[in-house]
Amino acid sequence: MVSVIAAGNTLQSFRDHGFLSEKLYTASPGLVNGLQARTFGVWTLLSSVIRCLCAIDIRNRTLYHITLFTFFLALAHFLSEVFIYHTAALTIGVMAPLMVASFSIMGMLIGLQYLEVEVLSQNKKKN
Repeated sequence: MVSVIAAGNTLQSFRDHGFLSEKLYTASPGLVNGLQARTFGVWTLLSSVIRCLCAIDIRNRTLYHITLFTFFLALAHFLSEVFIYHTAALTIGVMAPLMVASFSIMGMLIGLQYLEVEVLSQNKKKN
């Protein structure tokens, strides 16, 4: 579901950058331009590809860590835009990615424990 939303945001970024100033960067809509929107679109596309690949190969520890890092980057980005740069306000457009990133980080950290246990149990079976 999150990947579908990410794909929609990505396509919208390349088509019309107005949604960024209307939904996300509402505190400083004048700073939003086409270049910034396309950069946001590429970032969102890259994140969704990484997350889909992790869903396909969830036992790949390196890919799992990279995916987890994408959620930390998203959380840091939106928090900094709200509290440091003041380009975004705490609207539903910003709260949604903050909640997705936060819940995904918590879920992936819990999942990381199971991934580590699985690796340990596989190593014991080999020995």
